[in-house]
Amino acid sequence: MRWRILELFSGLGAWRWAAGDRGEVAAAYDISPAANRTYALNHGLPPRAKELACVPAEALAAHGADTWLLSPPCQPYCRMGNRRDLEDPRSRALAHLTALIGPAAPERIALENVEGFAGSRGHARLLEALAGAGMHWREWRLCPTRFGIPNQRPRYFLTAAREPLGAMEPAPAEPGEVGAYLDDQEDETLYLPPEVLQKHGPGLDLVTAASRRSACFIGGYGRRYVGSGSFLRTVRGVRRFSPAEVARLMGFPGPVRFPEELPLEGRFRLLGNALNVRVARWLLGAFRT
Repeated sequence: MRWRILELFSGLGAWRWAAGDRGEVAAAYDISPAANRTYALNHGLPPRAKELACVPAEALAAHGADTWLLSPPCQPYCRMGNRRDLEDPRSRALAHLTALIGPAAPERIALENVEGFAGSRGHARLLEALAGAGMHWREWRLCPTRFGIPNQRPRYFLTAAREPLGAMEPAPAEPGEVGAYLDDQEDETLYLPPEVLQKHGPGLDLVTAASRRSACFIGGYGRRYVGSGSFLRTVRGVRRFSPAEVARLMGFPGPVRFPEELPLEGRFRLLGNALNVRVARWLLGAFRT
């Protein structure tokens, strides 16, 4: 039986790519206009631009969905955020959805967030709601490097279902070289000017095509230099990775299309807020089909 999916905090639609032919998306929700335009361009279905903290249980139930796939905002829990947990207004939507798990009664849930979510009050409330709804769950710490991808993006994942979940672990895989993820023809405009290298060079995370690691790309990659992701050193200089290269390192199965009017910074922001599709696809195998 194919799943009927609600993709919540949908962003680019990474969960949709991960689900593949396991099911169909009944509805997607996100409040970002840029994300919603990009989602519609890639998937045809425009997400509902509604604040999830205000969507009642009956509205979610009306979609007839049996599967929730979600990546809530990470800022309340991330290392570079304010770590205000449930006191952060961006936690309201997840707290609201957590309270609806019993009334809406999804058959299965998959959630992704930063590692700092584990042990938070939001995390504790989620587990309490799952237990109250009689669901089984497993928690994971997964990084793309375990799947052979040379990108460090450790994340917390949870799978929950009304039936027991199977035990599984990723098969060990050595990360390949970064060069396999590069564009055939590089974009010369991505090279950093000398004044930027002089100012930020010592703090940059530099890799080459032969490297077998790259740093986590965050939403600020288009605006920040230090701590935002890796930069590629070539014989010509140092440049940013292109959006297409970042997408490959994040496991997207094919090209991600962006609205023409969306600037480079906006494209990096959407990718940095997404999840690794290859890791998420493997994770969904925990559910019995």
